Amino acid sequence: MEIKKSTSLDIYDYEIYVRRRGDNDYASYCPQLNLMINGTEHEQVVQLMRQAIEKHIENLKKQSTQ
Repeated sequence: MEIKKSTSLDIYDYEIYVRRRGDNDYASYCPQLNLMINGTEHEQVVQLMRQAIEKHIENLKKQSTQ
């Protein structure tokens, strides 16, 4: 089964879920990208996921201008 990533250019179309799995063990997940990021702090995993979403959108914009 192929998982398709979102092609939306609107950052608000992307959800970020955060799960705490221990004292210093967090994970963020974006279902629209099928991407999980692990880290040691809540804000860290949220920021890393936001950066991944922004990079994905930038790549989509570059592809649309080619």
